[in-house]
Formats: sequence, C-alpha cells, structure tokens
Amino acid sequence: MKGVLLAGGTGSRLHPLTRITNKHLLPIYDRPMIAYAVEALVQAGISEVMVVTGGTHAGEFLRLLSNGEDHGVGRLLYAYQDRPGGIAEALGLAERFVGDDLVLVMLADNVFGRSIRPTVERFQEQAKGGRILLAPVAEPEHLRHLGVPDLGADGRVLRIVEKPADPPSQYCVTGLYCYDPSVFEVIDRLEPSERGELEITDVNNHFIADGQMSYDVLEGFWGDAGESIDAYYAVNDHVRRFGANLP
Repeated sequence: MKGVLLAGGTGSRLHPLTRITNKHLLPIYDRPMIAYAVEALVQAGISEVMVVTGGTHAGEFLRLLSNGEDHGVGRLLYAYQDRPGGIAEALGLAERFVGDDLVLVMLADNVFGRSIRPTVERFQEQAKGGRILLAPVAEPEHLRHLGVPDLGADGRVLRIVEKPADPPSQYCVTGLYCYDPSVFEVIDRLEPSERGELEITDVNNHFIADGQMSYDVLEGFWGDAGESIDAYYAVNDHVRRFGANLP
C-alpha cells in the first residue's frame, strides 16, 4: 500500500502566517506540521510515500524531509502541482507512483491523536473500493463548513454533501481517504466543479454510488490545522498536552 500526502494549497486561511511559507511547514508544537502526517503513515506500516506540493516553497519539503530516511520512510518521492486544481487533481499526479497498489491519501494539515493503522489494516482486508474516516462534530455551524455524510438507517453512507446548510448527520469526513487503483480512472472522468477544481467529494460519491465505500468512525482527537488560525492553535495546544499518532 502506498501513501500520498497532499501538501499544496495557498494556505490563505492561515494568513499572515503563510505569507512567507507553506502552511504544512508551520510548527505544531516541536515539529513542522507535515512531520506528523509522515509519522502517521509510517506508524501505519506505509513505507513508500509521495508528497504532492506546489507554490514557491516546494523546495523546502526536500530540504526538510530529504529522502525520508530520517523519518522512517523507505522510499520518498515528490510531485509538483503547478496550479490550484483540487485534491482529486493532486492525487492524480501520483498515478504512476501508485501503480496497481492500494493508496492512502492524507491531507497533510490533518493531525490525529491516535494511530490510523486500524483504518489501514481494515482497508487492506477490504482490498477494493474506498474507505474514509469520519469524525463526530457536535456543532452544526462547524459542520456547515465541512463535507458531511448522509447515513442511511442501516448505517451505510448514502452520499457526502459539501458544506451543507442543513447537515444530514453529526459526522464530518476527515482528510484521510483510502482507494483501490481504479480511483485514477474515476479522476480521469471528473468534470471541474464551479470553482474550477476536481473535487475529492465527487470521487467519494462515485464509490458510494457503486456500493464500494466503507468507513470508520474516529476514536480520539482529530484536528484540521489548516482550517483557521483558531484551529491551528487548538491543534498546537492538543499536541503539546497529549501528543499525536499514539497507539
């Protein structure tokens, strides 16, 4: 199973901190943000990783991570997204790297309190389709800014709704997605959204419509450190007090 870390974007929601660097290079407690994402994959047993980034600070990832050896990565590659084209487009850049393997895609500004290994192992047993990780969110106003699953009476995901005015559940889709290699065929057929990007929600809804999407519900902390300045510092505070990627 391969791992793809998405570390592009302009980081506009973290201005002015991101005027001089990529948000994924900002510190979370005592390490750069992306170090926690790399650690999450390595602890889950994924040793081959590609980092997809962009913008004017892409070279800093090479300086920080080098060939990945110091971070426990067996094989580390890089790809460059030359324009804001969406999460699905960024994943598409990893097609040759992934090949015929399963792939875990993670937004590198997501920080998990506990190991993601259980989701990885369940998906390896599943071996086809997709698998996502949901997190409970108590505040409806927060859900209105996230991707929210609509769950059926039997617990299956019926669809994922982006930024719903009336959230259909009390869960959000975190930035961790597992797919079989057919995901790249799905991406090739996507049409850009109104904002001109290839949306990962469209990818997920494709697998849902085909009856090939499973999910786990997160236990423990999850934070999107790139969501806002307040969220960034909330993640910092949690990691400082409790750590991240714990067994």
